[in-house]
Amino acid sequence: MVNTSLKKLSLLEIISIAVGTMIGASIFSIFGLGAKLAGSNLPEAFLLSGFFALIVAYSYSKLSSKIVSNAGPIAFILKGLGNNLFTRSLSVLMWLTYVVSISLFAKGFTGYFLPLLGIPITYLSESLTIILLVSVFTALNFFGSKAVGKAEFYIVLTKLSILGVFVLFGVLKIRGVNLLPQTDISHIQGLLNASVIFFLSYMGFGLITNASENVVNPKKNVPKAIFISVFVVIVIYVLISLVAIGDLSVSSLVSAQENALAIAAMPFLGRFGFFLISIGALFSISSALNATVYGGANISYSLAKKGELPKLFERKIWFGGSEGLYITAFLSILFSLFFNLTDIASIISSIFTLIYISVIVSHLRLIKLVGGKKNLIIFNLVIISLVFLASLYYQIKTTRFAIYGTLIVLFSTIILEFLLSKNLLRKLNLRKFIGKL
Repeated sequence: MVNTSLKKLSLLEIISIAVGTMIGASIFSIFGLGAKLAGSNLPEAFLLSGFFALIVAYSYSKLSSKIVSNAGPIAFILKGLGNNLFTRSLSVLMWLTYVVSISLFAKGFTGYFLPLLGIPITYLSESLTIILLVSVFTALNFFGSKAVGKAEFYIVLTKLSILGVFVLFGVLKIRGVNLLPQTDISHIQGLLNASVIFFLSYMGFGLITNASENVVNPKKNVPKAIFISVFVVIVIYVLISLVAIGDLSVSSLVSAQENALAIAAMPFLGRFGFFLISIGALFSISSALNATVYGGANISYSLAKKGELPKLFERKIWFGGSEGLYITAFLSILFSLFFNLTDIASIISSIFTLIYISVIVSHLRLIKLVGGKKNLIIFNLVIISLVFLASLYYQIKTTRFAIYGTLIVLFSTIILEFLLSKNLLRKLNLRKFIGKL
């Protein structure tokens, strides 16, 4: 008799997928922006954003202990808020966040990879690299969740080893005066703005629920993996920011922009440090891309299987993979090749926070079934709602297109979902979708 658990993800492997996604492109690409906003309060900003993540993780852990579905938060929302136009629209939007995230990671990878090889960044070289990169990670998913988990474990191990070198050597050169917190109004406001931005760097823990059907003993391991992964990432983010701020001036980090961490490694590791952190960036983006391709494929397949996305996402084709995997990868390549994703990423981030709010509301409605403390859930809902409003305010202050785009995408998806529901007569079997509690 075959032991099916051998084909499923272990606790360590699912934690690797989450950590690999969270410590992805964001820690390298927006570190300079965070330093610009928070200044020497950057470690505190990471700590505060980690607190926001733990707030959401509380509801995710309680719900995932009872609801096992690769649709993850969408299953939670459907159970708590019912099958309606708003919840169905959120499910489509969530899948799109994975499509755009894959595109962002692919572009971020080329920004480090091509200069490291001495290849000029042109439209042709960037396009070929993106196509090859997404194709490789799509091919990896042919071999199933176990292969993804194992690959993610070794990628994350390599990445953390590199960041470990950065922290260990950097600690020796820290200048305490650089770490003194700034308590004036402008710096406190900058800290809050940075924490809202870095909150989005913790989104990867949600991928654990998008693989819950593929995890050994999911009702126990999924909640445990959610909290462990968030705590691990909080520690890593805070340590990295302490070293970066302690070893280099804020102005130097801000001027470095996308290469801020690589520049921060040079005072104590020289050119070798720059090279090492660049390699770490490539591993980070690779692991995030690997996990996101897997998560995007999982959610598209799960939603199609249960009746939410069109049936073509469900059909099995080459190598036993789902068609949703290929469509997800193909659309991601198109986004990478033809769109400027900076504002789109900001839009999708707002949608993710909206999904988090919906999950917490669902938890509140399902508290008798899944457990939890009502007053704590209400407190969490207020905090994350304020984070959502703060993100919209930041968009208004920095780029008006992002706030308009958020509203346009949301309402366009609702209209699209309405038309699809009427024209395709799709029906969602709610009991089958979320399973029995």
